[in-house]
Amino acid sequence: MKRTCGCGTLRAENAGSEVTLIGWVNKRRNFGSLVFIDLRDRSGLAQIVFDEKISEKIKDVRNEYILQVTGKVQMRQEANPKMATGEVEVAASDVNIVNSAETLPIDISDDTRTNEDTRLKYRYLDLRRPVLQKNLMLRHKICMIARNYLDENGFVEVETPILARSTPEGARDYLVPSRIYKGNFWALPQSPQIFKQLLMIAGMEKYFQIARCFRDEDLRADRQPEFTQIDIEMSFGDEETIFKTVEELMQRIFKGVKNVDLEDHFIRIPWQACMRRFGSDKPDLRFGNEIVCLNDLFANTSFGVFANVLKDGGEIDGIKFEHAADQYSRKHLDQLQEFVRHGFGAKALAYLKMGRDGLSGSIVKPLSDEEKQALIKKFDLKEDDLVLIVADKPLTAETSLGALRVRLAHELGLIPAEPVYRFLWVTDFPMFEYSEEEHRWVAAHHPFTAPKEEDVDKLFSDPAHVSSRAYDLVLNGYELLSGSIRIHDQDLQEKVFEAIGLSMEEARKKFGFFLDAFKYGTPPHGGVGIGLERLTMVLAGTDNIRDVVAFPTTNSSMDLMSESPNQVDPAQLEVLGIEVSDKIKEG
Repeated sequence: MKRTCGCGTLRAENAGSEVTLIGWVNKRRNFGSLVFIDLRDRSGLAQIVFDEKISEKIKDVRNEYILQVTGKVQMRQEANPKMATGEVEVAASDVNIVNSAETLPIDISDDTRTNEDTRLKYRYLDLRRPVLQKNLMLRHKICMIARNYLDENGFVEVETPILARSTPEGARDYLVPSRIYKGNFWALPQSPQIFKQLLMIAGMEKYFQIARCFRDEDLRADRQPEFTQIDIEMSFGDEETIFKTVEELMQRIFKGVKNVDLEDHFIRIPWQACMRRFGSDKPDLRFGNEIVCLNDLFANTSFGVFANVLKDGGEIDGIKFEHAADQYSRKHLDQLQEFVRHGFGAKALAYLKMGRDGLSGSIVKPLSDEEKQALIKKFDLKEDDLVLIVADKPLTAETSLGALRVRLAHELGLIPAEPVYRFLWVTDFPMFEYSEEEHRWVAAHHPFTAPKEEDVDKLFSDPAHVSSRAYDLVLNGYELLSGSIRIHDQDLQEKVFEAIGLSMEEARKKFGFFLDAFKYGTPPHGGVGIGLERLTMVLAGTDNIRDVVAFPTTNSSMDLMSESPNQVDPAQLEVLGIEVSDKIKEG
């Protein structure tokens, strides 16, 4: 069984040549004495013309049959500009039915209307859709560009273990029971974090890996339980070294797959300023509508609600949307009210609309004329502008308006239709966050992240205001990578463990072998983990991570195709020394 070229490779310059194609029947059209079939393989479509003499051989052929066709390439009488091969067609001189196909349970066109769960059940058929094949080839190209760039720059690809020790800091681990050491478990890696740091201690200096990672966490549109990182670590550098490497890599990728020239240097915003301006640590910079702090404007207000918020150390924040007032009725604004209340814990959402006769809205009456005029000036309000205001705890006010900023940007069409790529380094993340569940400060990134040198003295006295040397790269509202400069000094590492309430005895139980390595000359080092799926997702122009994964799971972590996870034979559990409780069986 052979072919001379791909179906989608034929062009006008091939006219007159004889070719042999093999592919799936994408579409069949009968015109009396002539039969037309669009034949499809990974490279695309080719139109095949069968005359009366040969069409008898394919009288029973339906969509998704596989045919081997030999014939001469000829120019079409009428070109089809919608097809890459639309100038030519193949006049079949011979045909062989390679395989038949039953009627498909799903529609495999790019604009399929089959629901996603059904498509995931028959993923091997769904993957025949050209858009998904294109996405997987895009993913492949990104990996190849990354490998070549990193190789050129002295990085060495090293595989790290999949079966490793559980170090429960962060998301939940997926556990794997040991048959030999009954009652003991490996954990699948949430990232190669410890091993890549050990490689720096081992003197590799520059490491990378296209690494599989596993996290047992609640899913959403841009998450999967197993995912891939372009994992990078380097010694003897700092943030500038890492930023330069990542920016050059992104420039190479975007030029290679989209022919887009990125800016030489990505902008940087510290975390605190990012939250203040956008209400998010992964803001979409393709549109404006920044959050404005109104504390000064209402410093002497007689409006009791605002006065009490300021008295309690809270914040009054607002955000303007131009030409939006008429598009949001009272009913729509009530929906936004529920959105911030239930989704972000805000007590209330106030709104103001600018009309011909001035301001109207939910808080106009209690505001003084001076405050109204100050608001008009502050926001430079014009007729039909809409202002949304939240007065609450600072983080609540910021995150509420940050979510509204994104929601209304989609509803009002503020995001450019054409592909635009806005990169942003978010720096100086908080070192710690307080866990209400555990009643202690925990590492916001991971416990091996270095604090800012000027904040080391505040580790115990003021942990809420310790900044770390952690950074994220954000692209169009997606966190594309996360990374940090690591702690390389053993004494500082012990202090950080102590600051999060982890005694050295507990730390040694979790990270003993890793801490031992610190005794033998650990170099300064840092790195990043680039989310391959998210990067591919943005470049593919989709907002669903399952569109760029060959065999994804649902939002409930189910693989509908293989019907996993599933129950296993009791004999397998007996070998592992595991017994499933009756309560779980009943559930």
